[in-house]
Amino acid sequence: MRLRKVKNAKERLMVNDNKYFIEDATKYKGKWHELFNNDNPIHIEIGCGKGRFIETLSELNKGINYIAIEKFDSVLLRALEKVIDKDIPNLKLACLDASILDTYFSFGEVDRIYLNFSDPWPKSHHAKRRLTHENFLKVYDKVLSKDGEIFFKTDNRHLFEFSLESFNSYGFKMSHISLDLHNDLEKYPDNIETEFEEKWSKLGPIYRVEVKRK
Repeated sequence: MRLRKVKNAKERLMVNDNKYFIEDATKYKGKWHELFNNDNPIHIEIGCGKGRFIETLSELNKGINYIAIEKFDSVLLRALEKVIDKDIPNLKLACLDASILDTYFSFGEVDRIYLNFSDPWPKSHHAKRRLTHENFLKVYDKVLSKDGEIFFKTDNRHLFEFSLESFNSYGFKMSHISLDLHNDLEKYPDNIETEFEEKWSKLGPIYRVEVKRK
């Protein structure tokens, strides 16, 4: 999903509401539980888009701490605007680069990673940019807990096939694979749609897989 660059997005993130936006995530490495003031599991969404998915999850599951991650401040600002007037103490938002996720989280600090409709980077020479490439899996492996997991959804079949091969080659264990999620919802009653998913599921199948670390 592509959004136009928003003028002064970083400044607006900082001014609007610091109870959600984390300006310097590096200082919380190994200390995220202190920030949330509890020992609840930590789930992160890499590429939160406009934020509906992570907002809904955090409101439904008060016993889990959620961190919405976006690389671009213009996108994250849209997510912040969704929750700005709400009281969701188990949600934080941060502009982070997923390729160096271990800069912001300690070994085993994260219990689940959500990857929803990541950029497919369709050209073969861009494969290393895909969030399910081996290079990213190595980083996820560092920050995920012993029983940590990845939930992955996409509408791009090529990316899904690439991801399955990548997960398998890396040694991750896959389960709950769906080749048409929206025609298989009786098996996934807790599925929460992103804005992108709501739009594009009408045009073709949504693919989904759950992954356990090795």
